[in-house]
Amino acid sequence: MNTPEINTSVFKRLRFVLVETSRAGNIGAVARAIKTMGFSDLVLVNPRFPDALQDPEAVAFASGAQDVLQGARIVGSIGEALEGCNFAAAVSARLREFSPPVLTPRAFAGHVAGQGDLSAALIFGNERFGLPNQIVEQCNVLINIPANPDYSSLNLAQAAQVLAYECRVAGDTDAPAPSAIGFHGDSASLDQVEGMYAHLEQALVAIDFLDADNPKKLMPRLKRLFARTQLETEEVNILRGIARHILKARP
Repeated sequence: MNTPEINTSVFKRLRFVLVETSRAGNIGAVARAIKTMGFSDLVLVNPRFPDALQDPEAVAFASGAQDVLQGARIVGSIGEALEGCNFAAAVSARLREFSPPVLTPRAFAGHVAGQGDLSAALIFGNERFGLPNQIVEQCNVLINIPANPDYSSLNLAQAAQVLAYECRVAGDTDAPAPSAIGFHGDSASLDQVEGMYAHLEQALVAIDFLDADNPKKLMPRLKRLFARTQLETEEVNILRGIARHILKARP
């Protein structure tokens, strides 16, 4: 019996996540933007109005992409939105002191298109407030779109269009085959990595390396460090094993 072929196309591995969107029209416009580039996976985290997918303004702005709009999912947390993903990118015009590594849209697109085992999410924040630091720090990378420094304000659909276009271009080119040299493990899921951070934080508190009442910036710095490594499942298990032994050794 033939084994079904795994679809490694970037068009099936990339999810667009909108967090607390304020305008229904923007959701429809994003649906249209990603459909024109061949993408369809759209997830909304706590949109700020009822019936986001049936709102007349959303339907009007979708303009032919109603199938993407109607196929979108509404969830209550960023954790739910990222289920099944092992790579996340925050899209933000604002750089952060303790952000993960910063990529251009083109660099992100090349990275995701060239690695068939990545199930990636692009995360866009609220139109006015953007993304909270807590979400940015959970991501592997932060994407900053190069724009006119005197007027760098892109609306939500424009930002989604830029990213979708770059990913389409990267997906249409022949990506180099992954090297067969050395061991290549499975990329850890975002849920696995978050669990590892929580476990590691417990261990650091237990040995008094981290003051739980005055944590300062230690955990954001560690998250930024690990974000540069593209952790594999076995590596996460090793780090959790270290944390487990530290906790076991404490009286």
